[in-house]
Amino acid sequence: MEAIQDIWNYLEEVPDPEIPVISVVDLGVVRDIQLLDDGGLIVTITPTYSGCPAMNEIQMGIRLKLLEYGYRHVQIQEQLSPAWTTDWLSESGREKMQAYGIAPPIAAVGPEADLGRHPRGLFQEEHGVHCPQCGSQETKVVSQFGSTACKALYQCENCLEPFDYFKCHPQ
Repeated sequence: MEAIQDIWNYLEEVPDPEIPVISVVDLGVVRDIQLLDDGGLIVTITPTYSGCPAMNEIQMGIRLKLLEYGYRHVQIQEQLSPAWTTDWLSESGREKMQAYGIAPPIAAVGPEADLGRHPRGLFQEEHGVHCPQCGSQETKVVSQFGSTACKALYQCENCLEPFDYFKCHPQ
């Protein structure tokens, strides 16, 4: 249905409040869009983690963007299951995050990925995190908590620059 694709495109214009260079669609927060017979919409979103403080701002951004395109009757539903995972980040979102100076999460690979599990947990040190400034893999954790709860603070041992790493959220 063409109208649904248009709505997805409109929501690509809604920035994530914490990483404004990526959209809520790139982030994988928007899960579903339903166009109702009366012209209203139901937009289903999944928070990146339970209690995410940005959800109210994301909902308002969605409502305002759709209002801009003439959609006045918008219901927003939060869906907690399945839980959001960093595997839902789009490739474009990962690239934008990297260009912005935040190391994107390492994608699950191998048998763990095939089973829908991530080999690393949310609070474990990631290995192979590339510096978004110089690309070096020689990086270290400075703090498990960065500028927001979903990021860790790393430092590159090559260029010495500190940077945020978007933590993996396993499925």
